[in-house]
Amino acid sequence: MTEDRSKPGMDDVRELSADELQAIEEEFDPELRFRVLVWPLTLISAAILFLLSCYHFYTAGFGIPQATVHRGFHLGVTLLVVFLSFAAFGRKEMGHGWRSPFGLPLLDWGLAIAGIVSALYVPWIYSELAFRVGNPLPIDVAMGTILIVVLLEAVRRSMGWPLPVIAILFIAYAYFGKSMPGILVHPGASWSNIVNHLYLTSQGIYGTALGVIATYVFHFVLFGVMATRIGLGQLFIDIASALAGRYAGGPAKVSVLSSALLGSISGSSIANTVTTGALTIPAMIRIGYPRHFAAAVEAAASTGGQITPPVMGAVAFLMIEYLGVPLTTILTAALVPAFMHFFGVLVQVHLEARRLGLRGLSAAELPNAWKVLKAGWLSVVPLVILVAVLLSGRTPFAAAFWSISACIVVLAIQQISAGGLMDGLKGTAHGIWEGFILGAKQSLSVTAAAALVGVVIGVVTLTGVGFKIAYMVTSIAQGWATSLHETLAFLPFELMTVPSLTLLFTLILTAIVCILMGCGIPTTANYIIMVAVAAPILGMLGVEQMVAHYFVFYYGVLADVTPPVAMAAYAGAGIAGANAFKAGNTAFRLSMGKALVPFVFAFQPALLIVTDGFTWQAFALAFSGATLGIWILASAVSSWLFAPLYWFERLVLVLAALLLVAPDLTASVIGLLLVVPIALRQLLPKWRGGAAA
Repeated sequence: MTEDRSKPGMDDVRELSADELQAIEEEFDPELRFRVLVWPLTLISAAILFLLSCYHFYTAGFGIPQATVHRGFHLGVTLLVVFLSFAAFGRKEMGHGWRSPFGLPLLDWGLAIAGIVSALYVPWIYSELAFRVGNPLPIDVAMGTILIVVLLEAVRRSMGWPLPVIAILFIAYAYFGKSMPGILVHPGASWSNIVNHLYLTSQGIYGTALGVIATYVFHFVLFGVMATRIGLGQLFIDIASALAGRYAGGPAKVSVLSSALLGSISGSSIANTVTTGALTIPAMIRIGYPRHFAAAVEAAASTGGQITPPVMGAVAFLMIEYLGVPLTTILTAALVPAFMHFFGVLVQVHLEARRLGLRGLSAAELPNAWKVLKAGWLSVVPLVILVAVLLSGRTPFAAAFWSISACIVVLAIQQISAGGLMDGLKGTAHGIWEGFILGAKQSLSVTAAAALVGVVIGVVTLTGVGFKIAYMVTSIAQGWATSLHETLAFLPFELMTVPSLTLLFTLILTAIVCILMGCGIPTTANYIIMVAVAAPILGMLGVEQMVAHYFVFYYGVLADVTPPVAMAAYAGAGIAGANAFKAGNTAFRLSMGKALVPFVFAFQPALLIVTDGFTWQAFALAFSGATLGIWILASAVSSWLFAPLYWFERLVLVLAALLLVAPDLTASVIGLLLVVPIALRQLLPKWRGGAAA
């Protein structure tokens, strides 16, 4: 993957096979590194996964049990299957002999049983919890300890070391509080008290994070899998090709559009990269894009899937619980920032195509939009039902139930139309079986991670460390702001006040921490932790809750294309045969819209539409400034506005872009005035040439 063949010919570009794509996805996404089971564990594991999906499908439509019972059952079954599905050290081969009954090591059998027993223990004693919380019995402490240890190992196997290490550090902080330095010191807690808080209350393992996964996210993961099985993902790719493929640099624009569409039903950056990139990356290379750029385009576009309504991974549903607002409010707030991200990527691929003189795809290379819609319109019906039920005000899991049901109906129609009644029914049953198994399988790691994140959140609420960190960060930011204000107070910008500069530096520090955290843990876990730690920081500075939540969410997502651990970019590089680090750097550059826009809506919340004090005037200023700023910055980094740019013009455009995105009318006007002479220098010769002709 270190070779970067930047000038490929037609002969050295090929589309990878399904097995090769799966290998790439597994290489960069530890959540998919399932080991190969032997008979009869294959059937047992599949049956458990299928029944877990059936349980969630039923509860989505006919009612969810009491919260702790529902969460405990979901967690227990998940932990059982995690130790069947993930090997201790990433090896897929199974054991042999009496030490490995049915090919599974005794240790894994023990962890699987310990996991389901300790997870179901709390629902079992639920009626007695009111008398046990705060005064746990020895058996309670033992079961809680077992569950914490099992969770640490389950997440380590399915996601790697970073999140377990973070959880262990937080537990150590709770226990050794008296030994902490400075402001971080606290009285400390005994192990019994720690287990009580993390295990027996709703502030820890059985808290909001696990609840959202078990109540909402599982259903939408299942919907995404079933929608893909009926051809919705392929329809999106074909529609994008038909609409955007003929323009300059066509395959890159297809990549952006198809990733935006596919992202509406998929929350995984890596899966999106592999699914759409299998077609778009070879096509981009064929028309002349450098390999690393093709990989970066697909990765940058695919990370936008996590911020694209209506699914948005798991975070949209977590926001419902944390903010106490309807899902429609969350999705409305996501519209403009999601547009800005894809607009930023699209502008850069267009400018790069102009700079390199790249063509679009010919009519013979493109599908016909009308034929595509005529053949596949039925697969859109479940998505339409999902959106309609959500907009009607009904619960998200009700929307998931009806949309999954619609997927099953569409699958049956497709199978019967293709093979007749009997073969069609068999094909439908097979499709449901495989879809329900895959949907449950894809939820395993995120469930384990959510439960372990509950440990981190429990320590935060037990020790109050979030507010201590908030005080430290704001104190540092205020010191920097005061120093800069004294130096630049003469500038005529609203941003130069001490409070505004304090907020700016706090946002920068928060963004850096979000990216660093996101390098090691998945977006959902990153979001939950940063909301607990960073939201109090921004809240102290008067930032609205929704704005703070979206800020940490967006920067957590950005970690997927931020070296040195840019997993989506590395997956794209694996398909392109490109230098991985170069692809990661380019993907980060292409994602600058996602990097700039959170700062815009932090200072001007009107960009999220549904915030307090919204006015169309404020929205118009923020939207136009951000759009122009992203375009101008894209021109600067691409060295192309309407024609090639001189080096000093690029520097001027960078400054102009930063002034344009600042939600300050004076700054925006100055930024625009900086752009005008450069634009005129490039356009006047073209206009004169056109007039002379």
